Amino acid sequence: MRIAITGATGQLGRALQAALRGHALLPLARADVDVTDLGAVLATIERFQPEAIIHAAAHTNVDECELKPELAYRVNALGARNLAVAAARAGASLVYISTNYVFDGTAAEPYHEWAPVNPISVYGASKLAGEAAARELAGGRFYIVRTAWVYDETGRNFVRTMLRLAREQPQLRVVADQFGQPTYAADLAAAIAALLATPAYGVYHFTNAGACSWHEWAVETLRLAGYAGKPVQPIPAREFPRPARPPANGVLHNWAGAALGITLRPWQEALAECLRAMPAG
Repeated sequence: MRIAITGATGQLGRALQAALRGHALLPLARADVDVTDLGAVLATIERFQPEAIIHAAAHTNVDECELKPELAYRVNALGARNLAVAAARAGASLVYISTNYVFDGTAAEPYHEWAPVNPISVYGASKLAGEAAARELAGGRFYIVRTAWVYDETGRNFVRTMLRLAREQPQLRVVADQFGQPTYAADLAAAIAALLATPAYGVYHFTNAGACSWHEWAVETLRLAGYAGKPVQPIPAREFPRPARPPANGVLHNWAGAALGITLRPWQEALAECLRAMPAG
């Protein structure tokens, strides 16, 4: 299959290239195409004529999105619109990578694929607008994949931040009343690769299995990395003010993917593998 991948230098973009290495790939970084430029997107896709496009490029700095909403919508909404239009013109299916931030986090249970959306941040709203573009403009051949708390061995992410802070500080303070699912980019990419092999278009929730708070994730990361004695103080989110408000309950339920036999392993197992593969230092 001929597959174009936007966001190719990001955590998921790199993992997708590894997971799909048996296919003809067109990795697209920001330097290769500006996803906010419709003409450039159409020309790039026209030249490659992909059978599928995975749109993993996004502005994911949640707090900056809150402070710069025009930037957030330009990249996350208009960018998605441009890729959806290009996919329809090329006759390609579109995989749009979305987020648990489309939910408000007030539910008492995990959010399944058909749960009502209600973003409470600019980031979440801009990604939901991207979902709408995929639904409306991709010619009906779309997969919307919502995920959460993505990390890998080398990117700028929570795991590597916790390891750095453990080396630099005598004690860590981590939010304990917001919940989600750490998702290893390699596992997410493998799930997307499996999904692309099916004609089952629609909305999917792909995260590693299980759930935890930021604090529990930090404690497990340090334990696995040999910092089990490092004090990690649990704090409420109100003691860590941010421009954007994450959903308190950001846990996703994988019903649609599981019906196809696509599930991801427990987050603790994936985290252990990531740490083993992480470069020293």
